Amino acid sequence: MTTWQGWQRFATTDPPAPPRPGEAPRSTEERLAYHSAFVTIRTPALSQLAAQVRTLMILGRHQQTTARPSLIVTGPAAAGKTTALLNVGRSCHLAHARKNPAPPGSDHAATPVAYVLVPPGATAKTLITEFARYLGIPTTTRMTQTQITDAVCHTYTAAGVQLVLIDEIHRLNPRTTTGAQTADLIKDLTERLPATFVYAGINVTDTPLFTGTRGAQLAGRATLIDCGPLPARHGTREPFRDVITDIENALDLHQHKPGTLPRHAPYLHQRTAGRIGSLTRLIRQAAITAIHDGTERITKAALDAVRLDHLAETHHRPRTRTR
Repeated sequence: MTTWQGWQRFATTDPPAPPRPGEAPRSTEERLAYHSAFVTIRTPALSQLAAQVRTLMILGRHQQTTARPSLIVTGPAAAGKTTALLNVGRSCHLAHARKNPAPPGSDHAATPVAYVLVPPGATAKTLITEFARYLGIPTTTRMTQTQITDAVCHTYTAAGVQLVLIDEIHRLNPRTTTGAQTADLIKDLTERLPATFVYAGINVTDTPLFTGTRGAQLAGRATLIDCGPLPARHGTREPFRDVITDIENALDLHQHKPGTLPRHAPYLHQRTAGRIGSLTRLIRQAAITAIHDGTERITKAALDAVRLDHLAETHHRPRTRTR
């Protein structure tokens, strides 16, 4: 997805959809593929991000002289940050395509969204090269950072890019010389491109990203969207149980009894520490196992048999200290 062609395929391919009443049963292979890809579960953070992006894109549409306000999606690993980022990007892409359809017979597709990953050990030049690669802008090793940046700004503006998504932003460290130069590049891009910038990274408030003068500039322009673990209870609501219900309703298992998974909400919260990524992985793996072994339902025993990511397993089964 870090090229325009890849993003176009992602944005225009119909996402997985749960089974609908009355439709023909899916084959085993179709159901395995469905639970592998699965639906995007709408969490409170995803809804908040979507609303904020819409507002900031309108707010910055006619802003010309300074950098537009931006958003940073932050939270621990396996909290659904990238999923939220991609979902909002897809929605923006499709909304723009509906409002601005390509002329009949035209091969030109709308380019409203750019998605860029911060490479490990990023320098300003390697990052701007990633921006160029996304739209297929030719670069050579002899080109300077300034030349590539000028080409990127010209091409992105001409292409009508309105939303720039930058993932893995926690890889930047403005305390280092290369990190400071890279942060300066991003600031330059936010001022030169007529687009809203949305970043995503792991626990960015605990990283050097917000430190020093450059960090203060970013913090002063960016709104944080916390994509942290879902609480078991929030006032009178139970957001984690609500998400479990949504996941269960999307399952395609022949013998699964509705209401089974929400009853295990306390166990599932303990097992995953409330992280949406760990939760969906746990249930998807259990569903795939249930299809393979023919039980076609998810039980607590089946959930407990699934080995999750190391972070979740460490939380669920803490190692005991030996004396």
